[in-house]
Amino acid sequence: MRDGRNSSQLRLLVEQLSQQSILACYQCGCCSAGCPMAPWMDALPNQLIRRLQLGRLATNGLRTPWVCASCLTCGVRCPKGIDVPRVMEALRTLELRSGEDHVGPSELAPEHLRSLPQIALVAHMRKATG
Repeated sequence: MRDGRNSSQLRLLVEQLSQQSILACYQCGCCSAGCPMAPWMDALPNQLIRRLQLGRLATNGLRTPWVCASCLTCGVRCPKGIDVPRVMEALRTLELRSGEDHVGPSELAPEHLRSLPQIALVAHMRKATG
């Protein structure tokens, strides 16, 4: 992480924010097998969880938490009941707390701003900005 936390501290923070036990995952891969966004992720959900378990995750540059659509498919499929979207949200929250925004309204084309439903725009800005 950018703010100097080590990886085991990151796992504990993610567990605290998400209220999920990262160590409960036994890497069956069901979350990744059903993920509709997997082709666009740089690390599949089970790989991200494994990195957290091993203390080898630095969030800077990792696209997976931002690509996650929070569709809940992974959580429904998980035999251990881990709510993976909550883990992704915790990772996004920690990244945003470090002060880096991932998108700004000025980066969107005016024609896209006009055609987007307001709720979609607000939801995306809440997800991608601090």
